[in-house]
Amino acid sequence: MTILVTGARGHVARGLVQRLLATGRARVPAVRAGGRNPGAARLPAGVETVLCDLADPDTFDTALAGVTRVFLYAERRGLDDFVTRAATAGVEHIVLLSALLADPDSTDAIGRMHGDAEQVVARSGIAWTFLRPGAFATNTLQWAPSVRAEGVVRDPFPDSRSAPVHEADIAAVAALALTEPGHEGATYPLTGPELVSRRRQAELIGEAIGRPVRFAVQDLDEYRAELSAWTTPQVAEVVIKESAAAVDRPMPATDTVEKVTGRPARTYGEWARDHAGDFRDEPS
Repeated sequence: MTILVTGARGHVARGLVQRLLATGRARVPAVRAGGRNPGAARLPAGVETVLCDLADPDTFDTALAGVTRVFLYAERRGLDDFVTRAATAGVEHIVLLSALLADPDSTDAIGRMHGDAEQVVARSGIAWTFLRPGAFATNTLQWAPSVRAEGVVRDPFPDSRSAPVHEADIAAVAALALTEPGHEGATYPLTGPELVSRRRQAELIGEAIGRPVRFAVQDLDEYRAELSAWTTPQVAEVVIKESAAAVDRPMPATDTVEKVTGRPARTYGEWARDHAGDFRDEPS
């Protein structure tokens, strides 16, 4: 069995590669990591890397050669062609990293894109598993520069609550879906174990790094401009709308991680300790 892990530079993909390698070669004969710039991925020595860019169909055949299972990021551009090539190459199972509110009929851009991606995979004839994480704990790494420089977190929504999921828990569920039977056709909503406000997240980062972190309420237009620097205006407005709604109507935490893996999901405090080096003056 050869497993292709796409998005090799991502936090989830890197954690998944490490977890697959730790299962032992008897269960996972080969792990191949693919991405737009696979050479820049921080992966264990000896891991095979390959160019695999969904925007470039010419990279698909080499990346898929001999592959039986794929961990795939939900990227609509080029996805139809990739899935068709995967079926032709003999891929037996795709584990798709989707989103908690994936829905092709959604009025928001994020949910609609992930819902469309799920439909493409479901129509392929290849067995599938959909992982639907809610808020990624790693999204709060955007606060790292201001925490390091000033000891402050800036955000417009101090009381917005979510149950951020640790990337290691997503990787753990993905690894089981890729290497064990019984996950075909399953949709897994993945969150952390408890709701936590953004103000409390800042406090937990401070506890992890051993010095106080102050929360400063950010101007909404400034926040919107920051979001627009890395995503489309439509997605930025979805993020703002969902953040505001989560003050009074947060999405509930799920116990899916524990049900699938047999161990409780990691808390945000655990994530902060795992990433303390990213927030310290001298990252370790």
